[in-house]
Amino acid sequence: MQHRKRFNKLGKGRDHRKALLRNLCTALVLHEKIETTITRAKTLRGYVDHAITIAKKKDTVTAYRMLQGYMTQKAAIEKTVKQLKTRYADRNSGFTRIHAVRNRPGDNAIVSQIELV
Repeated sequence: MQHRKRFNKLGKGRDHRKALLRNLCTALVLHEKIETTITRAKTLRGYVDHAITIAKKKDTVTAYRMLQGYMTQKAAIEKTVKQLKTRYADRNSGFTRIHAVRNRPGDNAIVSQIELV
């Protein structure tokens, strides 16, 4: 039974899952559109939304320090605090959009495209 299941573990350990989400979040912020499996995209959606909300609500020094736990590159953090904060000033949530693109040939997994709105 899956009672009180809080998040998708993606079949990985805690450290590997955290590194995966940080790398995907960094890539999404820098490129604004990436392709990944549908399960990873759905998990990443909440992660990115929370990171952008932190950038919107906190002052800059606090936001920089908190976002270091969400992203791996300084350029992605600066883009979130400077550009994305102003772009989504009037939006409360829903900063990402997910589209199913195709099935991957090797294992028939659904590949989706996640992008910033």
